Amino acid sequence: MEALLYTPLDDKMVQCLLCSHQCVIKDGRRGICGVRENKNGYLKTLVYDKVIASHIDPIEKKPLYHFYPGTLSYSVGTVGCNLKCRFCQNADIAHMPADHDGRIAGKSFSPEEIVDEAIKGNCKSIAYTYNEPTVFFELALACAKLAHTKDIKNVFVSNGYMSGKAIEMLSPFLDAANVDLKAFSDDFYKKMCNARLSPVLETLKKMKAMDIFVEVTTLLIPGLNDDPKELKDLAAFIVTELGSDTPWHVSRFYPTYKLTDRPPTPVETLLMARNIGITAGLKYVYTGNVPGETSENTFCYSCGGKLIDRRGYHVSENKIIDNKCPDCGAFIHGVGLS
Repeated sequence: MEALLYTPLDDKMVQCLLCSHQCVIKDGRRGICGVRENKNGYLKTLVYDKVIASHIDPIEKKPLYHFYPGTLSYSVGTVGCNLKCRFCQNADIAHMPADHDGRIAGKSFSPEEIVDEAIKGNCKSIAYTYNEPTVFFELALACAKLAHTKDIKNVFVSNGYMSGKAIEMLSPFLDAANVDLKAFSDDFYKKMCNARLSPVLETLKKMKAMDIFVEVTTLLIPGLNDDPKELKDLAAFIVTELGSDTPWHVSRFYPTYKLTDRPPTPVETLLMARNIGITAGLKYVYTGNVPGETSENTFCYSCGGKLIDRRGYHVSENKIIDNKCPDCGAFIHGVGLS
């Protein structure tokens, strides 16, 4: 299938405009993502209907804690990614083309079939996840348009490296996103992800400006992105540019893929980061990948009362009524909270 968002160049070359890499691709070659190929001067997507993974998940697994909590989300993904994170949690599919001689695996799964499966599963939303959904933009966009006609919401779980043009095209159909803000250091992005920080910050600001509901996740890796000063700067960015009502998830790292020389993140580091976020003015800061930790619950920022009780991805109680704390009446930010 011909890809969206590209420009033909001389000598049958093309420039992909989908993400912030803006790859210039020679005839017969692929972009950094490994799933968009120049064929005789036309850019083709290789994953339009090649779904590698699909599953019904709690929306909390994305993680989205302030977007229809307690509901189910139909999750889909393909192979390929536009970042090369050394600590990738889904490297077996995200980096399959790069690590396995360009292999494009997956079963044929049309937008109509995906939406039908979401309806059968009683899912409130479809989550485009597992790998970076930007690289299967054409499939995600087609699904999102159809899902909206069936009153099903659309969610991106993203690294935030998409172009402004892609956000603008998708925004009428994208209801929410959890964006990885992997660090607040350009050096980290260059060394650990083969990317840059500034495009991710621009994506976050643009999503917020276009009324896409946004939550942010930072995976804390010991010795690499857990410096308190950097975390203070990151939290200040969220407060200043996205708003103090933006949920921030600080998640525990476990050794994986090409980053196995670091230990799991100490719980104390997660709690330190959470305290930094709250001190900076964030109303909702959560720890992740530590089931049973108190700070995976939602508390009222005004009176401190527990509003949503969670363990892992399971919601056992939700006390929010009409987006308000039942004890003090404070407005609790989010979509579909009660």
